[in-house]
Amino acid sequence: MTCVSSFFRFLVRTGMVTTNPCDQLERPRTTPSPPRGLGPEEVRTLLAVIPDTPVGVRNRAIILTLLLTGRRREEVFRLTVGDITVDDGIPFYRYRGKGGKSGRRELPRPAYEALRAAQRAFGHELEGLPPDAPLWPSAAGGALRSATFYATLQSYFGKAGLPRAGVHIFRHSAAKLRRDAGESIEQVSSFLDHSSLQVTTTYLRRLEGEEDRGWGRVAETIGV
Repeated sequence: MTCVSSFFRFLVRTGMVTTNPCDQLERPRTTPSPPRGLGPEEVRTLLAVIPDTPVGVRNRAIILTLLLTGRRREEVFRLTVGDITVDDGIPFYRYRGKGGKSGRRELPRPAYEALRAAQRAFGHELEGLPPDAPLWPSAAGGALRSATFYATLQSYFGKAGLPRAGVHIFRHSAAKLRRDAGESIEQVSSFLDHSSLQVTTTYLRRLEGEEDRGWGRVAETIGV
């Protein structure tokens, strides 16, 4: 109905017809889908099924980074060693986001320690790697492909008894966990770099170079 109506609006604008017959139709009422996102117990269950192997240690680090930073999949997977810095004992990461946005945020300590453990699991020390080295090593060498991670993630969801979901569920989970931990919608919106509060509200149905005070409460709820 929407497509037909859009087509007739085009015809009206071009003068080919004078009315849009779809204007007389009663539109079906839509019910917003319930907010997606894992709760604390589901996150703990998911983390518990990840094996203590080099690949498992790396994947756990990726999941924690996604959950605690709220960054999009491509923003996390394109990170390199040079994007990670430590200032006055506080780790930071530099990201390149959607729409050309970029920034520098605190990297929550559990995620930072997890990614250091992931590099050690593959025989590396973070400080000894060149700046352009991939942050997430693959078993075959080089950078991990997000499609490979996605496939393994589905097996984790299955073992944890959770519904299959894409990597983006961790961004929804980050918003949900922050809101449940007491942050305002405005704070969550800024955390996610959303263009409007309406986008953040949909996710739920400071930042530039500053200390992030919200991740501690979230980390506590998911047991890391």
